[in-house]
Amino acid sequence: MHQIIKQILRTGIKTETPPPSADANLRTEAQRLQQDILRHLGRALAIRHIDAGSCNGCELEIHAVNNPYYNIEGLGIQFVASPRHADLLLVTGPVSRHMELALRRTYDATPEPKLVVAIGDCGCDGGIFGESYASCGKVSNVIPVDVIVPGCPPTPLAILQGILAAVAKT
Repeated sequence: MHQIIKQILRTGIKTETPPPSADANLRTEAQRLQQDILRHLGRALAIRHIDAGSCNGCELEIHAVNNPYYNIEGLGIQFVASPRHADLLLVTGPVSRHMELALRRTYDATPEPKLVVAIGDCGCDGGIFGESYASCGKVSNVIPVDVIVPGCPPTPLAILQGILAAVAKT
């Protein structure tokens, strides 16, 4: 134990310098977004994510939106487990026939005023799957959509912009 402590004292600190703190413009932009969300909804935005049959590419980007770099929760936006607590539905993938009823029930269970954002090319226009015996195609074929975020998969920044565009529509 004493040898380890001696080695630590001998070696010193060998880490990189920390990055500079977020500049004032970024902080004021985040505060503006928080105020917009509070003005439009009166509370934090709650999102329910629904995978209607995607390849999971969009889900990976949604997880990236939730990491510390993009810090979606710092803007007053959180993901919830129940559509009864949600303000916004984030739908990915072409709607498979097996998910059609589940998507409609989720939409019906979401309280008014509800927003729907279709994520990725598959959610926006059916993507490479289109409409077939196994797929209903785009999300708007099943439920009304407020905002679409194209891309295969869209970047985390594009997803965040789509969510904020939906909030601004209210």
